[in-house]
Formats: sequence, C-alpha cells, structure tokens
Amino acid sequence: MNIPNSITIFRIILIPIIVVLMLTNIPYGGILAATIFLFAALTDSLDGYLARKWKQTTKLGAILDPVADKLLITAALISLVELGKLSGWIAIVIIGREFAVTGLRVVKAEEGLVIPASKMGKLKTISQVTAVMVIMLEQLIYPLAKLQLGQWVMYIAVVITLVSGIEYFMKNKITL
Repeated sequence: MNIPNSITIFRIILIPIIVVLMLTNIPYGGILAATIFLFAALTDSLDGYLARKWKQTTKLGAILDPVADKLLITAALISLVELGKLSGWIAIVIIGREFAVTGLRVVKAEEGLVIPASKMGKLKTISQVTAVMVIMLEQLIYPLAKLQLGQWVMYIAVVITLVSGIEYFMKNKITL
C-alpha cells in the first residue's frame, strides 16, 4: 500500500474518533474534535497531491478518497444534527447531493467515463468543511454563536453544494 492510500485510510480511521469526541462529554472534546476534523479534511488535499506528484495514483485511491471525504462530512453533519446544532434538512440536502453525484459517477463509469472533480465540486468541499468547522467552534467562541455565523456559512455551503450537484448533472447527462 502506498503512502497516499495510507493517508486516505488514516482519514477514515479518524472519523469515529471525531464522532466520539463530538457526541460525548469529554473535557475539551469539542476542541479536539474540531482539530482532528480540520486535520482530516486537510489530508484530503495531501493524499491527492502526493499521489499525483509521486505517480502513485491507484484504482483503490480513486475509489477510497471520495468515499473518505463523504464519510467525514456525513459523520460531522449527522453529529451536528444529533447535538441540535444543525437542522436535519441541511444534512439531508448535502448528503443527498453526495449520493446523487456518486450515483452519476457510477453510471458514467459503467459507460467507461470518469467524472473528475470540478472546480465547483472542490469549492463545495471547502465550503462544507468551513461551515462544519465554524459550527463546531461556535460553542467555544461566544460571539460567533451569538451571530449564528455557523448557520449563515452553512446556508452558503448548501447553495454551493446544490449548484455543484446541478453542474455535474448538466455536464454529464445520463443516456437512457
């Protein structure tokens, strides 16, 4: 197993740790969860960069990397809903978009086509990670909570998520 794939697997291993830290009443759990979440999110860029630089791209990495990204965001969103810090409809919209685009990629893969991540798709990921981070940190930084900054950043992430999903479907029509 190469280093980029090992980084991706490590990101997946971090996900249950983040969830436990978010959902249990452990001293400094929120800070630790936010720190590990940010670290895990940043490794997404690192594994892809290293795979391309070292010419170590693999089929496993091509499948595992987006799965790891979706698991990380999904786990964080569901945890935030459980904590009452995020409306369920937001999680459903974001997770639903991820399932829809993944389904589109599967259909296109069966046609022998690969759908690469678009610039809007990358912006979507950045916006989601930023929104989750702000909501996770709001409880620690009272002025952010008072302004409900996390909710506004999450609304922006939802719009970007939807636009990105629509873009994927418009550019990659499914033939029947």
